[in-house]
Amino acid sequence: MIQTDILIIGAGPTGLFTVFEAGLLKLRCHLIDALPQPGGQCSEIYPKKPIYDIPAYPEILAGDLTDKLLEQIKQFEPGFTLGERADTIEKQDDGTFIVTTNKGTKHQAPVVAIAGGLGSFEPRKPPIPNIANFEDKGVEYMIKEPEIYRGKDVVIAGGGDSALDWSIFLTDVAKSVTLIHRRNEFRGALDSVDKVQELKNEGKLMLITPAEVKGIIGDDKVEGVLVEQKDKEPFTLPCEHFIPLFGLSPKLGPIANWGLEIEKNAIKVNNALDYQTNVEGIYAIGDVNTYPGKLKLILCGFHEATLMCQSAYKRIHPDKKYVMKYTTVGGVDGFDGTRKEAPKAVVKAIN
Repeated sequence: MIQTDILIIGAGPTGLFTVFEAGLLKLRCHLIDALPQPGGQCSEIYPKKPIYDIPAYPEILAGDLTDKLLEQIKQFEPGFTLGERADTIEKQDDGTFIVTTNKGTKHQAPVVAIAGGLGSFEPRKPPIPNIANFEDKGVEYMIKEPEIYRGKDVVIAGGGDSALDWSIFLTDVAKSVTLIHRRNEFRGALDSVDKVQELKNEGKLMLITPAEVKGIIGDDKVEGVLVEQKDKEPFTLPCEHFIPLFGLSPKLGPIANWGLEIEKNAIKVNNALDYQTNVEGIYAIGDVNTYPGKLKLILCGFHEATLMCQSAYKRIHPDKKYVMKYTTVGGVDGFDGTRKEAPKAVVKAIN
């Protein structure tokens, strides 16, 4: 059983920043996310997409924002349960909650903060008739352990950042990498497109466009894919792994069955106070919540996380009074023993 002060469901920007605000209050956090790495959409869908409305950053890539947030919260030593979806929640007699994932991992906390962005993400699967028969037998919708592709023949399908980035990365790991896209144009970052073209010219990557994978060849595991290319006869391309990267579809998932008040696939909260749901002790912050005047912006999620943590502190320590101190005055003390503070002015007596 993993125990913590605030259990955060969703490790996107809002969930990560919650760790910082909670840390200032000496509250520990643990995060659950169905994705294999922190960052939510910023890491999985558009890591190289520039964001222009983060305070103090005229422009920052989504992946870099995730890195900065992870650096900011490192001293508060958050725990992570990644690659698992929060499945069930049970309220205990003592007022705490036990959240169990789809893989059976149990977590207990007096406060649950749902920061799941648009919800849990499920891969968009291509309409290939027999693809389900090969899932976990050579068909993967997300790359969790790149080393399993070492020395293998890999086919990737897709035209976005994930398809481009992983195609580039796996050229140094796999025996061969083939990228297939139904169009000649890609939707990813320009430098990634240029890098793929460069690797193709060097013979390190095969690029097939416009084309689509229409079938999978094999008995108990993937042995190849059937490719249809415009103005050409269909052909079989031998491979050991087929990775369709067509993005992720957001869904509330099991959270929709937790007894929370839902409105248009979002969780209703009390925005006049602390973004608490209709269940005391469960909060919803970031894009997953809704209230009058709601704006689905990262910076709004940061604001909501800040107020939510203040309310969580009062719930966890009802007999204590917290006096807010600005970090410029009080500094930041990490759970790892580190301290950040502004340099003190030198006081010198005048004779």
